[in-house]
Amino acid sequence: MSEKLKIGISIGDVNGIGMEVIIKTLADQKIFDYCTPIVYGQTKVASFHRRTLEGHELNFNVINSPSQAQHKKANMINCWEEDVKIDLGTVTPDGGKYAFLSLQRAADDLVRGDIDALITAPINKDNIQSEEFKFPGHTEYLQERAGASDVLMFLVSDDLKVGVVTGHIPLNKVAASISTEKILAKLKLMSESLKQDFWIQRPKIAVLGLNPHAVDNGLIGDEEEKVIIPAINEARANDILAFGPYPADGFFANGSYKKFDAVLAMYHDQGLIPFKQMAFDSGVNFTAGLNFVRTSPDHGTAYDIAGKNEASADSFREALFTAIHIVRRRREMEVLTENPLVISKLSRDRD
Repeated sequence: MSEKLKIGISIGDVNGIGMEVIIKTLADQKIFDYCTPIVYGQTKVASFHRRTLEGHELNFNVINSPSQAQHKKANMINCWEEDVKIDLGTVTPDGGKYAFLSLQRAADDLVRGDIDALITAPINKDNIQSEEFKFPGHTEYLQERAGASDVLMFLVSDDLKVGVVTGHIPLNKVAASISTEKILAKLKLMSESLKQDFWIQRPKIAVLGLNPHAVDNGLIGDEEEKVIIPAINEARANDILAFGPYPADGFFANGSYKKFDAVLAMYHDQGLIPFKQMAFDSGVNFTAGLNFVRTSPDHGTAYDIAGKNEASADSFREALFTAIHIVRRRREMEVLTENPLVISKLSRDRD
């Protein structure tokens, strides 16, 4: 359990703040006490961004594979050779092209088990589209790479954890995309993740309604009665402590979320707006349901401040440490599960 984890980092859009928050995070030498970072990008791109930052000196140790990574150093795998034209704050085809090359190489190593987790810096979901990347975002791409039947977009912080039933889809398709079976599947993923990844033994999950005021006896929509409540009831029959549905506005405004370990929202903005309002600098996007660990900061490319040395690295740093904690919890759980005598001893010691 004391082995230093190798944490892969994809750089995202080269014209955004991804490389900036990576450099700011890894410039703190204390990071190397907790992990061995491996950045998938290019040293010339890193040097360009480093020149825009005052007081953040960082030299990369160039390697060809994770097996060559040096502890106590920031390692870099060059994912392409050609020069890149960087237009900070601008959406360009190159921004998407090199974001994908970084992500693809990192995902290859992640799937092979050559790195222990992946932190993804922000991409632009439009300019990254190509013949090789036809996904709404990181989550769906990594789901396919993992061969996972379902995943949960799970926004986590110390004070609030929010998952969503539907992710990156148009708002006018949300209602038709929600079903009792889909809600139940997300509740199962959330409950299992809370137990396995966050060590919450009996997690309590709040489920939000879809329509204004949630129930209101079907006055404003009937999805609560026909779809959401049956899912909650079935979840409880499967020993998942799910409650609701709650009206989203009042639920967050009056602090009801504090009574639960996590919240399941019906659609992207319903969950992410309150989450980012409360935990923008400390929030982490975690993909639950994968057989590997992937996290990311909960912000985007932030083109408007790219190259201005204004981007906060707090969320990226939290994403890094969240990944480390989850990997270690999963591995410790495996050890405990495989050794019942160890669990018995720990129980006796606590008694």
